[in-house]
Amino acid sequence: MRIWTICVGTPGRELGAAIGEFEDRAARYWKMETLEVRAGARGSDPSAADVRTAEAERILERLPEDAEVVALTRTGESWNSRAFAHHLDGHRLYGRPGSAFVIGGAFGLGLAVLERADTRLSLSPLTLPHDFARLVLLEQLYRAGTILRGEPYHKGTEGA
Repeated sequence: MRIWTICVGTPGRELGAAIGEFEDRAARYWKMETLEVRAGARGSDPSAADVRTAEAERILERLPEDAEVVALTRTGESWNSRAFAHHLDGHRLYGRPGSAFVIGGAFGLGLAVLERADTRLSLSPLTLPHDFARLVLLEQLYRAGTILRGEPYHKGTEGA
């Protein structure tokens, strides 16, 4: 199964190495592809709404056909690690080509992306900087792979 991460911007220097490490780890279990879109909007001093709209247009252009679109937003559904793993496994079992996880920029995701999403997922009720969200997502993708293969990385309780 293919996993796309569609992110606004490129990782900063501080978290770039950790993001790269977990991209490599997750790629042991999933066919990974990262698509980065330019942050911001043209013009002098664009509003937050203008930035979200411009970024949403760039995101929508990059969404893979037929993939489940998962918008990462603090108001989305909250899953534990095992539920996340089983969600991904369900797509693999039923022939869905994959999932595209979308991470917004500094002002969040535009309405067009949220409306296009098949699923809205919350990594935390807290607002996370997009580099942190990207790192947490990649770690959870790696963890999901280890859970599904019964490998010892995941030390959570049965329900976690």
